[in-house]
Amino acid sequence: MPTHTTHSTPSTPVPTPVSGLDDVVVDAYLRRLGVDAAPPSVDELFRLHRAHVERMPYETFWIHLAQGWGIDPAESARRLAAGGRGGYCYQLNGALSALLATLGYSVTRHVAGVHDETGPSPKTLANHVALLVHGLPTDANPGGTWYVDTGLGDPLHEPLPLRAGAYQQGPSGLSLAPVGAAGTGHGENGPDEPVGDWHLGTDPTSSVSGVSLVTSTAVGMDAFAARHLYNATSPESGFANVVTAQRRHATGCDIVRGCMLTRRSGAAVETTTLDSRDEWIAALADIFGLVLDVPAAAVDGLWGRVRTAHEAWSAAQAAAVEVAA
Repeated sequence: MPTHTTHSTPSTPVPTPVSGLDDVVVDAYLRRLGVDAAPPSVDELFRLHRAHVERMPYETFWIHLAQGWGIDPAESARRLAAGGRGGYCYQLNGALSALLATLGYSVTRHVAGVHDETGPSPKTLANHVALLVHGLPTDANPGGTWYVDTGLGDPLHEPLPLRAGAYQQGPSGLSLAPVGAAGTGHGENGPDEPVGDWHLGTDPTSSVSGVSLVTSTAVGMDAFAARHLYNATSPESGFANVVTAQRRHATGCDIVRGCMLTRRSGAAVETTTLDSRDEWIAALADIFGLVLDVPAAAVDGLWGRVRTAHEAWSAAQAAAVEVAA
C-alpha cells in the first residue's frame, strides 16, 4: 500500500446499487487480470486495481477506428473480458465498478473532472467518472472509503484512502484534500465557486494535472452520456484528434500518442518515434496488450492518418526552430 500522511476523515455517501455481471464474463475478466476471485478486502481491492491499470489499456483507438463504443458497464466489461482491447475512463471505470459489485464490494460512481495546469473548473466536471469503494476500514483509513480510479491512464497505480494527505505510488507524488483546503478545488471565479468536494493533486511526472471529485452524490452512467458523445464525435475533442494508449505500472507509465512512444520508469524517461506500421502495431501489442480487432485495411488507414499528422507536426516544429534561430 502507498505511504501517506493523513489529516481528516470525510463523510461519504450512502452507497447505491451497481448492477453486476454474469459468471462467464466475470471468469473471463478475472483471467485477463490474472487475479482469482476472492472475498472483498483491502488487499484484494489493491490487487485488482494494480492488475487493471497494468493489463487493461487506456485507449482511444476505438474512436479513430469509428467503432462507436458506448459506456454501458456490462458492454464494456464483456469487451475487456474478451481480451485485446481497453477503453477510456467511462468504459474502464464503468466495467470495474460492475466487476467489483459482482464480487461483493460496495461501490459507487461519481462525477469527476480532469483538469489541466490552469486548475479545477466547473467546465471540466463530468469529463471523468471516479469510483468509491466503501466499508473496508483499516487502521490508517478507519472511515473505510477508498478512491478507485483505473481510467486516468496515469497517475494511480493503487486505490487511495479518501482521507486528506500526501501519498507516494512509485515515482508519483499524489495528494488528496477536501475542497477549500489551500491550493485546491476552487472554481475559476475564486473560493466562492467550489469545484467538487475533493481534489486529487499530482506531480509533474503525470499527464494529468489534477482531478476534482464530487464524492457526496453517487450517479449512474447516464450522467456522462452527453460528454461521452462530445468526446467521441466533436472536432474540438482532444480524444478525437490524437489517438492514445496508456498503461500504468509499478515504476511509471507507458504512453503512445500518435506514433510517439514515451516510457517512464522512475526518473528515467525515453521517447521514441515508431517509424513503421509494423513497429507501431508490435508496440501496441507487446507493451499495452492492445490488439486491434478490425480489418487490416482499417488499421492501414489509421496508420496513414497518424503518420501524416506526425509529419505535419514535425515540419511545424522544425519551422518554429528555424524562425527562433
